[in-house]
Amino acid sequence: MHRVYRYVLPGVKNELSRWREEAEQIPDEELRQQAIASMTSKQFHCQGGAVYAAANLPSRHILIPLIVAFQTISDYLDNLCDRSTSLDPQDFRRLHQSMLDAVDPAAPTHDYYEFRQEKEDEGYLLKLVQTCQSHIRELPSYGLVEKEIRELVSLYCDLQVYKHIRHDLREDELLRWWNQHAANYSQLKWNEFAAATGSTLGVFMLFLAAQDPGLTKERVSGIREAYFPYVCGLHIMLDYLIDQEEDRAGGDLNFCSYYDTMEQSVERIAEIVQNARERVAVLEAPSFHRMIIEGLIALYLSDPKVSKQKEVRRISRRLMKKSPMTRIFFWANSVWIRMRS
Repeated sequence: MHRVYRYVLPGVKNELSRWREEAEQIPDEELRQQAIASMTSKQFHCQGGAVYAAANLPSRHILIPLIVAFQTISDYLDNLCDRSTSLDPQDFRRLHQSMLDAVDPAAPTHDYYEFRQEKEDEGYLLKLVQTCQSHIRELPSYGLVEKEIRELVSLYCDLQVYKHIRHDLREDELLRWWNQHAANYSQLKWNEFAAATGSTLGVFMLFLAAQDPGLTKERVSGIREAYFPYVCGLHIMLDYLIDQEEDRAGGDLNFCSYYDTMEQSVERIAEIVQNARERVAVLEAPSFHRMIIEGLIALYLSDPKVSKQKEVRRISRRLMKKSPMTRIFFWANSVWIRMRS
């Protein structure tokens, strides 16, 4: 945590300041607003993702700009799909081609706004993509992780397309998509698989692993199995858990709402937590990955939204019951929230 506060967060701040200056130069008003809004309301995504750079401080000059650029693409596109002017899946698919290009250092770039009315961004999205490609070329073992990363990013892009289309179409499309993958993830329910695809943590961990010249295929496989679906699934299920009330009011899709009862929600999320803990225990530097898991639980369950939802508070107590580390993170984050308010 000392490394995070001393080195990582200042680095993230510098990178976001640079990208905000770029965003302010976007000619199109709608694109400019969404680019700036994504960094204003979601900067904690970049801060959380860049924690992975704390595990290899000598490489932070590569990992922090790479993670921030990639997460900024993700947040910007999420705003364009969720809060902007289009419901066209073809548009969403082409926008998210930028994420696939970003993790392929040899890929040609595309016209990412081809199917969108707003187009003039002064090269903002292209610069983000090229920044990712440039830093990926500096990762000595990227060839060992590229296939896994492309698969995770492809799943992420699929989710973003299906969950942002017309409300009367999205559930059928998500279920059809799940049927294509169900055989490989029989331990999951469809909503848990969808949630896991929405996390970028697996990609960031593989970025970190690729910085090691001695990386092996066996280590890559272990990381993939631990992070997807378990660590990634925990990440996004917690996000949906605390957003249930506001999503219900706004008519937004929420993957926690597909459980039959709140008790089932408790059991399934607790099972995902346990699986995540067990699988990271066999990875290199298990204490680092355990910190990620307990930090996620504490971060989300210390959110002020939890105190307003009785059933979510009950889940919160159960998830923290067996982990002193989570309770410590919970206390620290609660203090930090009170200091900010």
